[in-house]
Amino acid sequence: MNLQDIFKLVEQDFNAVNHGIFEQLHSEVPLVEQIGQYIIDSGGKRLRPLLVLLSTRSLQASVDQPTRLLAAVIEFLHTATLLHDDVVDTSDLRRGRPTANVNWGNAPSVLVGDFLYSRAFQMMVEIGSLEVMNILSQATCVIAEGEVMQLTNVRNPDITEAQYMQVIHGKTAMLFEASTHAAAQLASEDETAIQALKTYGSELGLAFQLIDDYLDYAGDAEALGKNLGDDLAEGKPTLPLIQAMAVGSSEQQQLIRQCIRKGGRDQIEEVLNVIEVTGALTYTQAKAQQHAAAALAALEPLAPSTAKEALMALAQIAVNRDR
Repeated sequence: MNLQDIFKLVEQDFNAVNHGIFEQLHSEVPLVEQIGQYIIDSGGKRLRPLLVLLSTRSLQASVDQPTRLLAAVIEFLHTATLLHDDVVDTSDLRRGRPTANVNWGNAPSVLVGDFLYSRAFQMMVEIGSLEVMNILSQATCVIAEGEVMQLTNVRNPDITEAQYMQVIHGKTAMLFEASTHAAAQLASEDETAIQALKTYGSELGLAFQLIDDYLDYAGDAEALGKNLGDDLAEGKPTLPLIQAMAVGSSEQQQLIRQCIRKGGRDQIEEVLNVIEVTGALTYTQAKAQQHAAAALAALEPLAPSTAKEALMALAQIAVNRDR
């Protein structure tokens, strides 16, 4: 089952969610709609809303209006973080297009990100579930903490693998977890099933981010829609660099440490060579596979269904993709 097949399973519900997302972008301020539509319509995978729909279906529940609202909320929260991230990271490309901050400037991008967060919480109220609001409000705090932790570790070559995993749990895996957890909370009262989907979302998110960080050094720039080595240019010590420093020679360690401290791509070819010869890319891939396997194991308590099969396929797609 490929990604296209998976989207086909929930096509009608997904189209309704997509329609709702653009409806909820309405604002009396034209620039808000313009920037919001630009980034939401920029070719993202919409994986997190998809997870809401598949999680609901995997529990034999129907996708109702509160569930569709939840899927839209998740996409708004994700989009808000993208707008803020691109400002913090001074990024100029996302999904092969200029970032919103390049087109409109930092201040409008941050403020529209704030609007999307605020609109998301309005929609949460409309869902009418305190449990869901609790899950999502906690998630937004953890996501913000993850981003701040990442920021404080920029140009720090001494970050440990454990610290790195904490960062990616906050900045990426937490919203995956919130997507599946909140959907399960709306769809079922079975605590075992709710916990199963919560764990699945967290493990899937970790696998997804590990592959993102792997692809930053091993991917195809055109397919990714961004420059290779962006993390190194920003002085971000991700797992390929952390592992290369852990097992490399003193000279290799020193090269990577210096590159993390100064940022930029001046020595990207030398760094790529070190990451390759130390096996750091293979190590990062293997870690992603471990988390994908944990995601699959988490689904075991769920009854067999096409939606469950789709969730299982997503775990494999997350680690076998090239962008």
